[in-house]
Amino acid sequence: MAKLVLSAFLFLIALAGAFALSLPSLLHLAGLHPDYEGPEVSLEGSKRALIITTSHSVLSEAGSLEGPPTGVAASELTHPYYNFRQAGMTVDLASIRGGEIPIDPQTLRYPAKSPEDERFLKDPELQAKVRNSAPVAEVDFEDYDIIFLSGGWGAAYDLGQSAVLAEKISDAYYSPRTPLIGGVCHGVLGLLEARDREGSRLIAGRKMTGVSDKQIRELGIEVTPLHPETELRKAGAIYESSTAFRDIFATHVVVDDEARFVTGQNQNSGHETSHTMMALLAERDQASSND
Repeated sequence: MAKLVLSAFLFLIALAGAFALSLPSLLHLAGLHPDYEGPEVSLEGSKRALIITTSHSVLSEAGSLEGPPTGVAASELTHPYYNFRQAGMTVDLASIRGGEIPIDPQTLRYPAKSPEDERFLKDPELQAKVRNSAPVAEVDFEDYDIIFLSGGWGAAYDLGQSAVLAEKISDAYYSPRTPLIGGVCHGVLGLLEARDREGSRLIAGRKMTGVSDKQIRELGIEVTPLHPETELRKAGAIYESSTAFRDIFATHVVVDDEARFVTGQNQNSGHETSHTMMALLAERDQASSND
């Protein structure tokens, strides 16, 4: 009897171990961090991308400075970064205040971290960029062909509230380089206050996406001051999203009718969003060369 109990116990331990090892793969199959299956783009030459992140590091309630650590979601930084680099682009990092970018520690842990996040943990070059990001106030956005706003819970506290970021995006939109502008998840909050030359919101009337209110409710993290779906709708954007049995496994990417703004729904959308931006840039360059 004792041997039978011991055998059953060892079997359960082995079963639990096998499940733990396979959990990242199971989550991936369910929709977390999907692979990109579209065409690859080469942008060798002088093309430049700017990735902008939060500087906020605490998941706190209004009026409080205490809470668990947060920041940018790792994959929302690493996926576009490595995609842009793979295509031959120069990539710079900026954050609202500059200095070290806070990365949500939960997103760098098992089972949430992606292969690109694992690559970051072994990449001293990107680690140095994360430690020494430029303040957005000191960056000339007009030097870039792509401007990408990364999300994560921290972005809800400072991207949409930054008058400097809004002004920089507004100016970049009208610059001769006509950059592609976009982002994923909470990163799209950084577009809220960008204005056109008449003073109207740049995103009003444009198709856009960002993390859904449904996903925020499902994750039970509603203490953040701004929620992308709610704020995009209030700003006059035409909000779109996809859904799943849990929206953490959904993804959706939207290009506005002018093909200047590309937005992704959540942490699963970084690959497609960044590749779509590069594809549009390549198409535009090809059209210019044919004129």
